[in-house]
Amino acid sequence: MKGNAHKNRNGIVNKFKKSIKHRLRKKRYKNQPKPIMTGQNIQYELSDKSRAMSYGGIGAIHKMVKRIGLDKEIDERLELLKVHLPYHESDHVLNLAYNALVGGMRLEDIELRRNDEAFMDAIGAQRIPDPTTAGDFTRRFERKDNVLLMDCINNARKRVWSKAPRGLMEEALIDVDGTLAGTLGECKEGMDISYKGIWGYHPLIISLANTNEVLYLVNRPGNVPSHDGAAEWIDKAIELVSPHCKRIFFRGDTDFSLTVHFDRWSERADFVFGMDAL
Repeated sequence: MKGNAHKNRNGIVNKFKKSIKHRLRKKRYKNQPKPIMTGQNIQYELSDKSRAMSYGGIGAIHKMVKRIGLDKEIDERLELLKVHLPYHESDHVLNLAYNALVGGMRLEDIELRRNDEAFMDAIGAQRIPDPTTAGDFTRRFERKDNVLLMDCINNARKRVWSKAPRGLMEEALIDVDGTLAGTLGECKEGMDISYKGIWGYHPLIISLANTNEVLYLVNRPGNVPSHDGAAEWIDKAIELVSPHCKRIFFRGDTDFSLTVHFDRWSERADFVFGMDAL
């Protein structure tokens, strides 16, 4: 039955692909007497049995979270709530992550998710935290809690790597870079003006190029140089990936040519960092 169902789904998808390909085929048009958007005799009906949403993949994401045990990892290690009435730490973290994943720009956008039954059904939730509750949760974080949360994510990530196709992690290509992130807020804690005149932050990003995964993301004021505090996180990245690969290879621009660390890093990894020639 599963094989037939899979075949039927592929058939439907292929049918849609052929249809859109036919509609968008190259065609020489003559001068048209009226606009191409003519409108149709559309009728709208409400159904009490079926619901729809524009971010249908959220259910698959949540299923993956449950399968790799990320929610359990967060609840077991991250202790920010004394009681759970009714939300746990994982509920709050995933609520914030899913809001951003479906296009939310600020905490207030969570209210749209709270009023979307199709969304809450997709993640198996009776209800989700409102924006005010989510904001209170974020204010409980200190630096150590941010690091602990990244460690929780990376512990779950290790379980995925252990089942990765052979050769995927044979050579870990790790990119180190800073990026300017402007903010819409005017009084955000820690923000500052960058060399480009942008008010906001200058987060450090340590990412695995093999899979485009962000291993560590460290928020910093907008006026700090790219390499500020980078050595600590490069060390953590080495510790994270070394049990899962044969070779570690770092890449970065001139800001990350921290020569005082080269001897130590060269014992465990290879690296290509730019060097100023002036």
